[in-house]
Amino acid sequence: MRYLLDTKTVSEPLRPRPNATVLARLQQCEGQICIASIVWHELLFGCYRLPPSVRRTTIERYIFQVVTPTVPILTSDEHAAAWHAAERARLAALGRTPPFADGQIAAVAQTNQLILVTINTADFGDFAGLVVEDWRE
Repeated sequence: MRYLLDTKTVSEPLRPRPNATVLARLQQCEGQICIASIVWHELLFGCYRLPPSVRRTTIERYIFQVVTPTVPILTSDEHAAAWHAAERARLAALGRTPPFADGQIAAVAQTNQLILVTINTADFGDFAGLVVEDWRE
């Protein structure tokens, strides 16, 4: 694995007008991408909170027929938890406490030596040593 995708990146194909550059990179990097278990949670939560509809069915198909068979899910282990706790404390002392989910995603990327791919680079910019890419560019 080389890249850890955040929720917005892995969800890009579901947008009404997905970014062509992101779609191309997703296809080009197939086999090199993974997601964190918190991203899996966010995908499922976003889907399950929708009422039965064509949109929900489309999302379910994407999650279970595209993501599940092709994108490994990494869990947050004790190393990721320790890194996250240290970074959260460091950033809190600076008055920049990030959202918990973003910290978990960053921790899984950092402790697995992966490049974090996100559309919101500012959300991850304060984490020490984290390599971040925006595939829209």
